[in-house]
Amino acid sequence: MNPIKIACFAVLTFFGMTAFAQETDTEERPGGHENVNKFRQLYTDMSTPNQYRTASGAPGHAYYQNTADYEMKIDLNDDLQTITGVEKITYTNNSPDDLEYLWVQLDQNVRAPDSPAKDKNGSGISPVAQTGGFVGQYMGAPFEGGFKITEVSKDGKPLKYTINWTMMRIDMAEPLKAGDTYAFTIRWNYNIPDHTVNRARSGYETYADGNRGYIIAQFFPRMAVYNDVEGWQNYQFWGNGEFALPFGDYEVDITVPADHLLDGTGEIVNLKDVYSKEEYKRWEQAQKSFDKPVIIRTQAEAEQIAAGKSRSSKTWKLRAENVRDFAFTSSRRYIMDAQAVRFPERNVMAISIYPPEGNPLWEEYSTKAVVQTLDTYSKFTFNYPYPKAISVHAKGQGMEYPMICWNYGRPNEDGTYSDRVKYGMISVIIHEVGHNYFPMIVNSDERQWGWMDEGLDTFMQYLTEQEFGEKYPSAIAPNEKYPSRRGAPSKIVPYMKGNQERIAPIMSNPENAFSLGANAYGKPATALNILRETVMGPELFDHAFKTYAQRWMFKHPTPDDFFRTMEDASAVDLDWYWRGWFYSTEYVDIGVKEVKSYYVTDKATKEGKELLARYGITDPSTIDAVYVVDEDSEEFDPAMKGKSMLENAPTLKEYMMDNFTPEERANMEAPKHLYQIVFEKPGGIPMPIIVEYEYADGTKEKVTYPAQIWRKNDSQVSKALASDKEIVKITVDPDLETADIDTDNNSWPKPKKLGEFDKFKEKIKE
Repeated sequence: MNPIKIACFAVLTFFGMTAFAQETDTEERPGGHENVNKFRQLYTDMSTPNQYRTASGAPGHAYYQNTADYEMKIDLNDDLQTITGVEKITYTNNSPDDLEYLWVQLDQNVRAPDSPAKDKNGSGISPVAQTGGFVGQYMGAPFEGGFKITEVSKDGKPLKYTINWTMMRIDMAEPLKAGDTYAFTIRWNYNIPDHTVNRARSGYETYADGNRGYIIAQFFPRMAVYNDVEGWQNYQFWGNGEFALPFGDYEVDITVPADHLLDGTGEIVNLKDVYSKEEYKRWEQAQKSFDKPVIIRTQAEAEQIAAGKSRSSKTWKLRAENVRDFAFTSSRRYIMDAQAVRFPERNVMAISIYPPEGNPLWEEYSTKAVVQTLDTYSKFTFNYPYPKAISVHAKGQGMEYPMICWNYGRPNEDGTYSDRVKYGMISVIIHEVGHNYFPMIVNSDERQWGWMDEGLDTFMQYLTEQEFGEKYPSAIAPNEKYPSRRGAPSKIVPYMKGNQERIAPIMSNPENAFSLGANAYGKPATALNILRETVMGPELFDHAFKTYAQRWMFKHPTPDDFFRTMEDASAVDLDWYWRGWFYSTEYVDIGVKEVKSYYVTDKATKEGKELLARYGITDPSTIDAVYVVDEDSEEFDPAMKGKSMLENAPTLKEYMMDNFTPEERANMEAPKHLYQIVFEKPGGIPMPIIVEYEYADGTKEKVTYPAQIWRKNDSQVSKALASDKEIVKITVDPDLETADIDTDNNSWPKPKKLGEFDKFKEKIKE
């Protein structure tokens, strides 16, 4: 549709607005105000750019980050469910500052008997509770969790240290100078929790035959981050806000029962010593298999091994470079399969490890999901830089670490499973493997800004799920698209229109959010999806998003770095978008308030005469003008219907004949209909107005007005349209692209609401 702009009509409209403003002056003037325009820049909300982080969102010329290298020897006692370790940490101070002390994280202390974390929230008595949870809360003895630190030393001499719950301060004899390194040793042990009871991010599960599967993480004292933003990031671990960690190299030797299958972060450098000959042969085959997984240890073999119980032990040696953490899994009941994924720099191994309880679901889908994740995420960010990505099945789990993650999704005992279990399992694998990119490589501060990894990862998860569905249509049949739980705009509507007292802005600490899943996962994922599909367009968004990922891979970005990069790499001003979606709890609600139909005439109307008189023009014949008549006014002549503007206003035709050549007139239109549409915005977030116009001849047309249309009036705005066809229906956001929380006001004419009796009749018809 190409609306004709009628100059005289525009001038008269402007005059009318100006005159109205002059006439409404009153003696009592309202007070002034500060700039509250929603399109103002975020200068006062963002940090000041400096030599460490630039205004473009890129690392500055003086950007730095400290590193922590670990040498560890770990012993897992399957009989006692304990873990004992000794680690040597070599910490390098790349900052320009001299450090008086070092901070080490003791996350296992969140499970100590005297941990304040268990009392961080108010509590009440529920009318119904799961038996296990009830026993644990009211009848069980406190779990003897938490680190037992038995030694902190340097070169064999004790170091002074202070433990403050989940943080330990190391007091050095002298400050660690800029550019220097400091090596020290910690010995420790702790009781491993049953993660199926304690909802721990790591621990063990006891299977029906008495064997256990271990998923071990946050298991060693880890260095805290020191950076240019917060100095030491030593915010205590309360349970929701996850981790902030420096990069480093790891040399880890893990001793477990000899019949266990183990894998973890890094490459196993003694595979021939820990695999059977047949397993090693299959591993070599898997490294050349790019189209399907190779079973390394079969279910029959796992069940046979699990029937015995070795009393000897075996040590697995793992080495990892430039990772921010380390985790591993171990059990004698594990099945394992692997497949190679080709990248320009190297081949990557996609690995799945699971007990028989996971089959047949895991053997069918786990490695497929891992491969799809590596393919899709790499396309939108950077090529996966690590040698492998492992998906481990653990009951009720969904946690991520470098190169390895734990995932739920267990069939029934007879091997059957519902679609909910299947899609839940595929989705959580995509999500947790995807965390290798955010935050394991693009290493944001999870403890402070949970959305920076969870939200970005959930957004990428949505894209990956859709590509998974396209690649494996039989896996999602009869659905045409993968049924993603988060990401689509409509999915976040119930949260955004909920109780404002229980909604926090995305820019909140994870510990302070009421609904962490919606706040840190669903809403930011939806915001990015809308930004990509509706506001920026895929081409601009994808380039900017990839720029951010590649700028900050193996570095520590902040929200400001993300926001600035997205604008810097696209030339799209998005401050209004960040303010609405990330800094506030406002919502989207845009509707059609009013539609008026006008006709053009060269006969002076009453309203037109009054407007001219305000400017001293008492004789309309002295100016060359046309007028508009509201179809609902008394001056409207029904004979005007069906005629073009030129037919209803000969003066307009004369003007065109006198001022345009025949060639120019041939390219102009003479529409029959002129509409003024008033859009309203009860919601707080300004968004593009996406409108579908339906015409009397059955055709439809979709038009998008930019979000900037709201910059001068945040509550309502009018649009004038000229068309040769009669508009019979107008729909705002017809495809539900903007997470509009109230679609009742999205249509004109407004749809009739059925009364209770009408609803009853419709139900009978069904």
